[in-house]
Amino acid sequence: GYGHTVPLSDGGKAFCIIYSVIGIPFTLLFLTAVVQRIIVYVTRRPVLYFHIRWGFSKQIVAIIHAIVLGFITVSCFFLIPAAIFSVLEDDWNFLESFYFCFISLSTIGLGDYVPGEGYNQKFRELYKIGITCYLLLGLIAMLVVLETFCELHELKKFRKLFYVKKDKEEDQVHIMEHDQLSFSSISDQAASMKDDQKANEPFVTSQSPTSNDSSLNN
Repeated sequence: GYGHTVPLSDGGKAFCIIYSVIGIPFTLLFLTAVVQRIIVYVTRRPVLYFHIRWGFSKQIVAIIHAIVLGFITVSCFFLIPAAIFSVLEDDWNFLESFYFCFISLSTIGLGDYVPGEGYNQKFRELYKIGITCYLLLGLIAMLVVLETFCELHELKKFRKLFYVKKDKEEDQVHIMEHDQLSFSSISDQAASMKDDQKANEPFVTSQSPTSNDSSLNN
């Protein structure tokens, strides 16, 4: 959020809050969906192609690919636009233009440099639309590069250093206690069911051993 256009009325400020609450999550979902689809064709398939077709190591190919992709992104969305802004904006030099590109695409947005604010500028409306498209594409490109670097094996190992490790022995103890409780509850239920069956059965007079012997002798 940068620029000199801000809501002044109470209704405009309330609408800005409601619009931001709804629009920001949808924008993040849209960017996430687009990046996930782009990275398949830009990162994963090229790395697998060089790994399978040419037999290079997958880790080395991934590192070289990430460096090349980062260099292309910096050139196309930082250096070249900075040179264009330094020409189109009368008061900006190359450093100020590069600063605007970095502040904008890093989502910092301080608002100290805003392009297209001169009223005597030619094709001002078209210029504003072009800047909007540039910011949207540049933000997607930055997310693709970040996702590409995050998929590197070395960075995954580095991130694992900050994970909270669970104690396996404690987990196994909890699992054994849970199993013992479950087995004991099952045995208790089976014993109670047997007692209920015995209680419901009709009483049968037991015969004495002498009567049995006499019946056998007869």
